[in-house]
This record gives sequence, C-alpha cells and structure tokens, in this order.
Amino acid sequence: MEEKFLELKQRLMEIADLNKAAGLLGWDQRVMMPPAGAAARAEVLATLGKIAHEKFTSDEMGKLLEDLQSYEESLPYDSDEASLIRVARKDYEKNVRVPASLRAEMSRASSQAQQVWVEARQKSDFHHFLPMLERQIELRHRYIECFPNFQDPYDVLLDDFERDMRSEEVKSTFDQLKEGLLPFMEAVRERADLVSDAPLHGHFPVEQQRTFCLEILKHFGFDPNGWRLDPTVHPFASSIAIQDIRITTRYYENFLAPALFGSMHECGHGLYENGVSPSLERTLLARGASHGLHESQSRMWENLVGRSLPFWRYFYPKLQQTFPLQFSMVSLDQFYKAINKVQPSFIRVEADEATYNLHIILRFEIEREMIHGEIELRDLPEVWNSRFKDYLGLEIPNDSVGVLQDIHWSMGLIGYFPTYSLGNIIACQIWEKVLEDIPDLYEQFERGQFMALREWLRENLHRHGRKFTPRETLQKVTGKAGIDVQPYLRYLKTKFGEIYGLNGV
Repeated sequence: MEEKFLELKQRLMEIADLNKAAGLLGWDQRVMMPPAGAAARAEVLATLGKIAHEKFTSDEMGKLLEDLQSYEESLPYDSDEASLIRVARKDYEKNVRVPASLRAEMSRASSQAQQVWVEARQKSDFHHFLPMLERQIELRHRYIECFPNFQDPYDVLLDDFERDMRSEEVKSTFDQLKEGLLPFMEAVRERADLVSDAPLHGHFPVEQQRTFCLEILKHFGFDPNGWRLDPTVHPFASSIAIQDIRITTRYYENFLAPALFGSMHECGHGLYENGVSPSLERTLLARGASHGLHESQSRMWENLVGRSLPFWRYFYPKLQQTFPLQFSMVSLDQFYKAINKVQPSFIRVEADEATYNLHIILRFEIEREMIHGEIELRDLPEVWNSRFKDYLGLEIPNDSVGVLQDIHWSMGLIGYFPTYSLGNIIACQIWEKVLEDIPDLYEQFERGQFMALREWLRENLHRHGRKFTPRETLQKVTGKAGIDVQPYLRYLKTKFGEIYGLNGV
C-alpha cells in the first residue's frame, strides 16, 4: 500500500507541476505578455489543461484511488496521507465526468476571452465582448450537463469554488445579511456628509505609492526573496509555489485607496498560500480550502487590519512623511474616517466594506439568471444598469464601470462571486476567535507588530491547505460549525456606528 501511495503522490505531483506551469503562464498573460501573444497563449494553456486533465482522470489514477481506500481508512483522518487520498478521490470523481476535449475548450476560451475583455473594457463596448461571453455560457452549460445529480445547474459551478455549498444556502445567507444591514445602512446614508474622503484624492506619484505599499506588505510578511508585486488591469494573487507568491495591484495617480488596499487584499491571499505546510508542496492540497476561506484572508488583512484605527496609529505618520503635501494638514481621525467612508460607488474592488456586499449580491443574482436562461445576454448591460440603480442608487455612465468591470466572466469563473461576501462573513467569525486568543492584538498593531496574527493564522488555518472541507476547516479554526452572519453584522455596526455616531442603531 505504501508503494501504491508513493505512486499516487508522484502522479499527483506531475499534475501539480503542469497546473503550476499553466498558472505561471496565466500570471504572465495578465501582467507582462504583449497583447499579440493572446492567441498562441490560449493554445498553450489549452494543451497543458488537456494533458493535466487526462493524467488526472486516467484509468490508472482511478485504480490507484480504489486500491488505496483501505490504506486511507487505516490512517488518522487528519494525516497528510489520508487527506491527499481523500481529496484526490473527491476531485477525481468530479473531474472524470468531464471530457478532456471540453476541459481544453474551456481553457482555450478563457485565455482568448481575457484579451477581448481587456479591449472591450478599454473601449467601454460590451458588444465587442458579447460573443466571448456567449461562448463561455455555452461551455458552462456543457460542463453542467456532465453532472446530472445537481438539482440547480448553478450549484455545479458554485461547487467548484465553495465545495458542498448550494445556491439556496447562499441566498439564505445573503437574505440574512440584507435584513440585518439595510436598515443600518439607511441610517448611515442619512449622515453621509459627516465623513469626507477628499484626503484620498489628489496627486500621488506611482513610485511613491509602490514604495509605501511595499513597506506595509513587508510588515505583513512579504519577502522579496519569495514574493513579487506587479501592476495589472484587474488585481489578483497567484501562487506558483509556496515560496513563489505573485501579487498584483493597480495605481491611480489621483486616488490613493485602490493601490493601498488592493495591495493589502492580495497580500492576504498570498499569506494563505505562503503559510501552507511545506509537506503539502506539489500536491493538490497546497492551496486554500475554498475561495470563501481564501477571501476571508484577503478581506481580513485589507479591512479588519488595514482599515483599523490601531493600524494607522502606527502607519499614518509614515504616510505623512511619504506624501507631506497631501497629508500634513490632515489629522489621523480625518484620514481614518476617509478610508472608511460609506458611499455607493461603481467599482466593486474599490467599494467600502458596507456597500461591497450589494455588488456581490447583484452579481450572484445575475449569474444565476444567466445560467437559468432568464436573461438574454445581449440585454445584460441594461439589466445590470437597472439593478445597480435599484441596489446602489447610481446611474451607470458606461460599460467599463458597469457590466465590463470584472474579469471573471471572461475567465469562465461563473459561481465565483458569492465567495467574496462569504469571505467577508467568515473573516469576522475567525476574527472573533483571534481576538479571544490574542487579546492585545490591537496594541500590537499600534507598535507595527503583525507577526502574532500571521502566525496564529498560519497555525490554525493556513498550514492545513486543502486537507479538509470548507466546513471542517471553519470548524477547526473557530470551534463552531457553519457560516454565521452575526459576527460580521456586529463588526460593521460597531465600527460604522462609532464613525457615524449611530451606536445603538
């Protein structure tokens, strides 16, 4: 059995290598590749995806997993070996249903559509992107047909990003979120003029922004020997290996917030991947347990840490030194309120903590309707604009800040968006446990010390990688089962209640 396990592990390592090579090419495509390389890159990625899929769904792989079942059962459930067999079998059972030719088509279409999306976004022309979106929806329907046991077709896609989660559970969670948040948000909006974000707008040279962002990230755990920070159109994080973390951000010379908080956000993703146990390297366990848990880490470092007052008690004097003309006359209290101003905005990744979830709920609803055939894709801009007006009260001026703002649909990542709000909720569940275990955490932030938090997360969450299901992982970290919106609502109401003078609302 041990020999067969070693054979399984070697096969899985080869597949992991192929997937990491594809990941590196994907990073290059979004960061460095000249646009004319898109067509050839699509073919390379399709080939790699096809080979990896064929290797993973081979008869030999199926036989190994079958033979190793008794060996798995003889091992402790939480051992690396049992976990690798268990997770590999679960992935195999899902992937073996998908023809290699379809997997290659999906990879090719994703690579091709990304470049067209960039062009369409630059032109603010949805109809330039429409044929690519139609192709992606067609391929997703073909993929869904491989799984006849799912009641809701959208659940097939959601399961790829948040295993065992169902859309009805997401809807119920989001309904609780809206019920608890909307009345409070209305009270905040009535006091909107009490807070100004004017200090964040001005002239901020890109190189100085980059230098300051790197200073923050190094305090979090960014190591130049194993990390990169690069600019891109739509920020993302990529793990080529546990010690090869690529994160990205985007800079605006007239607006400081996107680079500042985007860098912290992507660093949170990177810290998760960087904290996985080295014993899991080159296996399918060497990444986050789910996209919701992954997002909990990025939102935690961006918001619970990076938008907190103790954080800026340490970093604000350094920001004033970096941009003296912009901030010498702005108090810490003014700056803290500016970065936490609640106001409807067009761009999801730049939205404040409170309105952010409305961006996600809108996308979740539209995605389900697209998959259910309840929306004509050519009418998507009108549907988007109308719903955005209903949810956030803003008139969309063009497609670039509307239906074309996110890269996800070009990549075929339908079912991904709900995990962003799930991540917000999970982050606060974990945060309450962190504060219980590290009661002086905020005092440490004021001294510029963040390693206690990073090491707590590494020990309790990151090192496990993907060994356990999302539900099991959350149970291990918090000691409580299931997703609970109440810690998130408590956090938002306490924080913004203090900023807007609404304590008790």
